[in-house]
Amino acid sequence: QLWCSGRVFVQESDIKRMKELIYTQNRELSWLRFNERVLEEALAEEVPAFEQLKFISIFTSNLDEFFMIRVGSLYDQTFLPKPQIDNKTGMTAEEQLGKVFEATAPLYEKKDKIYKRVAERLTEKGITKVRIEQLQPQEKKFAEEYFYNYIQPILSPQIINAHHPFPHLINKGLYLVLCLKIRDKTVFGIVPVPAAERVVCLPGGNCRYILLEEIVYAYGDQLFENCKVQSKTMISVTRNADINVEGLVDEDDDFRHQMRKVLKKRSRLAPVRLEYFEQMDGKTEKFLKDKLHLKKEQIFRSEVPLEMSYVFSLQDMFPEQRMAEVMYEPFEPQPPKWLVSEERIMDRVLEQDLFLSYPYDRMSPFLQLIREAANDPKVVSIKITIYRLARKAVLVDYLRTAAENGKDVTVLMELRARFDEANNINWSESLEDAGCTVIYGMQDYKVHSKVCLITRMEKGKVCHITQVGTGNYNEKTAKLYTDMALITADPSIGKDAAAYFKNMATGNLEGHYDRLLVAPNCMKNKILALIQGEIQKARQGRPCGILVKINSLTDRKTIDALQEASQAGVQVELIVRGICCLLPGVEGYTENIRVTSVVGRFLEHSRVFCFGRGEEMQMYLSSADFMTRNLNRRVEVACPVQDREIKKQILDILNLMLRDNVKARNLRSDGKYEKKETGNEVIDCQQELIRQALLRAENPHLPAAPANEAKKGIWGKLKGLFRH
Repeated sequence: QLWCSGRVFVQESDIKRMKELIYTQNRELSWLRFNERVLEEALAEEVPAFEQLKFISIFTSNLDEFFMIRVGSLYDQTFLPKPQIDNKTGMTAEEQLGKVFEATAPLYEKKDKIYKRVAERLTEKGITKVRIEQLQPQEKKFAEEYFYNYIQPILSPQIINAHHPFPHLINKGLYLVLCLKIRDKTVFGIVPVPAAERVVCLPGGNCRYILLEEIVYAYGDQLFENCKVQSKTMISVTRNADINVEGLVDEDDDFRHQMRKVLKKRSRLAPVRLEYFEQMDGKTEKFLKDKLHLKKEQIFRSEVPLEMSYVFSLQDMFPEQRMAEVMYEPFEPQPPKWLVSEERIMDRVLEQDLFLSYPYDRMSPFLQLIREAANDPKVVSIKITIYRLARKAVLVDYLRTAAENGKDVTVLMELRARFDEANNINWSESLEDAGCTVIYGMQDYKVHSKVCLITRMEKGKVCHITQVGTGNYNEKTAKLYTDMALITADPSIGKDAAAYFKNMATGNLEGHYDRLLVAPNCMKNKILALIQGEIQKARQGRPCGILVKINSLTDRKTIDALQEASQAGVQVELIVRGICCLLPGVEGYTENIRVTSVVGRFLEHSRVFCFGRGEEMQMYLSSADFMTRNLNRRVEVACPVQDREIKKQILDILNLMLRDNVKARNLRSDGKYEKKETGNEVIDCQQELIRQALLRAENPHLPAAPANEAKKGIWGKLKGLFRH
């Protein structure tokens, strides 16, 4: 073929690349569409009003992190001597930034409209956030006194001129910026909003509140005497937080000490976004653009509070009965169906593999296993990888007890878990103090795996108990995220796990494993081989299929392998919560691929890989997504699921998600999401799994009911307990 002018011949590799771009989309734009899905949960009628407000808050914090990390990374790439080209769209970093800013602006407008609607719905329920101009006389007097008595004494206002240079604006801090007139000269003043409790409850006990920054905005003029205030605005700056830790490593310095320096460095990085609340005049905009070195398209207007984390503190500030009307019905994780009261978990796992599905099952059986191991004289060692922990972690107490009881406790603590670095540094010191051996993983490779190995000596023989999970050992998020964990005494898996911990301790990424898939050495090649195996089955006319649940799909080779499988006739079902760079349903390329995304009450976080059908299906639980960073640049583990009952339980969960027509959306070939047809059967997969967990707890020997049996017989006992 000829290219454009008819003079330049297209290379075969160029044609291949052009074809590959047909069925892929940009990672950043895909993520923005996912976050829009999060925002749209605040429109769902079945979601209670306060939970809708939470979804707006989650959308906002997601966008904050996106700008700090992803936009920050693209910003850094624009300074490289050689342009970095996106292998899904062919765009440069600068072109991607332009598309990101263009796609972000409408999201602010959408957020503003949804927030207004949710605020009205909450007001109808008696919970009202008020503006300063909406205050009743008694409330206004209270706000004014509150400013002078509690806020003004801790404010640090300043003007900006030659003797008072422009200050460093901390990442996501709130600032009142004023355009002032002093003796016919325009100057600017700035007032940092203090990092204090932002929700100010108004007197009267009627669930009315105002935000701290709005009081500062209303009375901040009076901080600048002998000045005429021409205009004022509330702003927040988002800074690049994407630091390449590997480039800062000093082999002669303790890694924990280096990470402390990294955290300080992050707060000083370049601005990538400026947000302002409601209004900002041209003079102030130009002043801030120049000082922060930003372009017009990096400035965003919001009618929603610029920082939304305060939302989660509201539920503890107002009467429980009032909040109950606007929140989800309470749900506590239940005992798994295999759990027998008073029975030792360690004894049970020696008889059969055990499975936990969070948050429907409690995390406590795993914690009980660690507690038993800590006090079992036959246990000689406990080894575990930790990526994120809760602020208060019972797990750490049990590991400390084990070390104090003379067990060999090794904790591979990943200090580079983004935004959890300080927490992990503190926990690593606590564990060391108790006598645990703490290591920090591999240079250049984050250790993201979730593996725990307990080793016992019984009658002169070594016995391994291995736990492999899809999510962190975080007791708080185990109630909020969907994750899965397998606990097994399978000797071959235990042998692999022992080899894994030895390799991690000796810095060996090239270890050999018989059963576990371990990135970066062998996981990706094995996944590609399993996809090829399904392609061969399709060509031979044998039953075949691929079913994968992950958070993100970005890896180019994996995408191309799945596309090849589709062309060969393999039916590919992908449950992808967030980023999906593969476009399904593209004629001639991905017609046999369907992508489902579920966004609901709980964050879908589990990763499951299934290849084949029926008895031949190979199933793995993993910590890895199909992302290049996970498969090539992280240490990840996938564990095979052997037990028939557990495989069936996991498949039932995945199939229920595919049938969901309330919280699930289908990804279209243009990269946008569409709702499913509801029909006569309404299925909310998370709601159904809650219902099944409650029924199992009440009748442990009952099997799970199909979703369409929810209103019949004993399955209807909890009718009306949860909103649909």
